[in-house]
Amino acid sequence: MVSNGSRARPLIGVSTYLERVRFGVWDVEAAVLHRDYLDSVVRAGGNPVLLPPVGEWDADSVTFLDGLVLAGGADVDPALYGRPRDPRTGPARPERDAVELSLARAALKLDLPLLAVCRGMQVLNVALGGTLIQHVEGHNPAPAVFEHTGIAVAPGSALAGIVGLATTVFCHHHQALDVLGDGLRVVAGAPDGTVEAVELPGARFVLGVQSHPEADTEDDRLFAALVAATRDRGVK
Repeated sequence: MVSNGSRARPLIGVSTYLERVRFGVWDVEAAVLHRDYLDSVVRAGGNPVLLPPVGEWDADSVTFLDGLVLAGGADVDPALYGRPRDPRTGPARPERDAVELSLARAALKLDLPLLAVCRGMQVLNVALGGTLIQHVEGHNPAPAVFEHTGIAVAPGSALAGIVGLATTVFCHHHQALDVLGDGLRVVAGAPDGTVEAVELPGARFVLGVQSHPEADTEDDRLFAALVAATRDRGVK
């Protein structure tokens, strides 16, 4: 794998939803994504590439990417981390779970810069053998409404170098990390103890956040850090 140094804008893959949607005269299944993710990547200096939750993805199939964003979305199937289903857990999305777990593992294998957002952080944790808390209160105030949560960031972490030791984030989730996946380090938390961010020490750039940085259109620092990490990639 060669450096992207000759490419003006790095290619940032972003995982997508598979949902029934209406547009124009159509009412069909489609791969869709909140535009905020796309705009965040563009403002940060990258070009977004939509990755649908279908097909077979592995390290060989994503070598064209310079970085990866695992987007938020539906609950991860608890069968994937060996837990019985809580009645408050949403319906399984087996296609998306399979694709995003494969993408996470591919990124780790290639040392591809990775930003994992909300569900994405949960997928990353499960990919590394971790488990999830299937329901927490207070981080999901109403449908399509974000909770503004103050978080404390660990000194010396990569996240602290990006946002400082305290910041306010946009949250919309009812699940959270429980047992950490292999190698992950907690680098931020909410006042109630919810894990708000994790890093993978030794990786080029692997950051998981429980919040939704794409929703804060005035703060692109996490996406900018992801794009900056892609520019440091050398020959593999």
